[in-house]
Amino acid sequence: MARATEQIDTGLVKGLGLFDATTIVIGSMIGSGIFIVSADIARQVNSPGLLIMTWVATAVLTLIAAVSYGELAAAMPRAGGQYVYLREAFGPLLAFLYGWTLFLVIQTGTIAAVAVAFAKFTGVFFPWFSGTNYLLQVGGFTVSTQQALAIAVIALLTWINTRGIRAGAVVQNIFTVAKTGALAGLVGLGFFAARNSEAVAANFTDFWRGADWSFTSVQLVGVAMVGALFASDAWNNVTFTAGEVRNPRRDIPWALGLGVAIVSALYIASNFAYLRLLPFEAIQNAPEDRVGTAAAAQVFGDVSAQIMAAAIMVSTFGCINGLVLAGARVYYAMALDRLFFRSVAQLDPRTHAPVRSLLVQGVWASLLTLSGTYSDLLDYVIFAVLLFYVLTISGLFVLRVRRPDLPRPYRAFGYPVLPALYIAAALLIEVLLLIYKPRYTWPGLIIVLAGVPVYVAWRRRA
Repeated sequence: MARATEQIDTGLVKGLGLFDATTIVIGSMIGSGIFIVSADIARQVNSPGLLIMTWVATAVLTLIAAVSYGELAAAMPRAGGQYVYLREAFGPLLAFLYGWTLFLVIQTGTIAAVAVAFAKFTGVFFPWFSGTNYLLQVGGFTVSTQQALAIAVIALLTWINTRGIRAGAVVQNIFTVAKTGALAGLVGLGFFAARNSEAVAANFTDFWRGADWSFTSVQLVGVAMVGALFASDAWNNVTFTAGEVRNPRRDIPWALGLGVAIVSALYIASNFAYLRLLPFEAIQNAPEDRVGTAAAAQVFGDVSAQIMAAAIMVSTFGCINGLVLAGARVYYAMALDRLFFRSVAQLDPRTHAPVRSLLVQGVWASLLTLSGTYSDLLDYVIFAVLLFYVLTISGLFVLRVRRPDLPRPYRAFGYPVLPALYIAAALLIEVLLLIYKPRYTWPGLIIVLAGVPVYVAWRRRA
């Protein structure tokens, strides 16, 4: 595979700096999840302390994973990122299964889900965009104005990214700065300007109620972490763009560490802000799980819905752009290895962008938007997403043994203890999910394993 690896960066423009790489990390992570998933987590753990513990545990695990990926990124700064690491550590089959799942559900399903979230909150300002306002009805097939707007946003951001890496990076930088500032502003108001004495007394007087400090609490937090992990996901997307980073051996490890640390701190602070603004029961029972909107109502009153809708629109727009920009680089790398459509390996001669990869991704994400199945699919694959993280970090150990001569300008912080800790903790969460949420785990494994015959067919064709 060395020859394909060397070819991966051919023709790509190295147009991304440290700031650009960091905004890809931050912008891909922050979507609509932080404004919603705390309600479900609160219902599961039934304790303010365990709510915060869930987010802290998620932050620690995500940061360990990010600094571990830094070594792989610095050693193999190629387009495709995690796909390349899995290929070099375990061979093309496992790498293909990752790329297959990424294209089929993980990346495209997330793009579809976040695009629909953007359209839903646009409906706050323009009610015409609604899931019940249909543009087309043919038998059981319908297209709502909400779906049409979601597809239009995917198409717009796909087109922008076909104009070259700098076009996509500029959009990413603008929207990431805007939404990070908006989230930090909400946190600041919750801490300093709009403290709810009733909520503070109710939530912090008996902060650890419901926590018995036994394995039961570990089980509660482990299962509840699914929502927090999903809200914190996509930090690895910057590794997909490594072939276009000017100094990837330095900048990608820094971007991973800085980006994840900033987002994790904001997420934990946001949940403290929720607890300072809302009684715990109000968090658990927020209308449609919109905790962010309920918290904003304590600060802004009647206009809170509009303010939060605007903030989430900015957040989701930037998130979609980051996902669109990064994901196409994986299919491009797969195509160079003859494990995806050969035409996807072609770059536009003028912009040097993987235009066909972007278009294929955009079309499939749009079809998922129309199908309405993306939400279920994302529930199914969170188990697989975590499993691929475990395998990739395991590859860190494998490559230290198999490829001791591989240049490693950055070495994973805390190796081997912290990467091993991540693997153990993530596997524990996987076991808990298998036991307590089997309907969300086995379908995900089936989706992954369905890629095996596809891989065999592609290899034969190649």
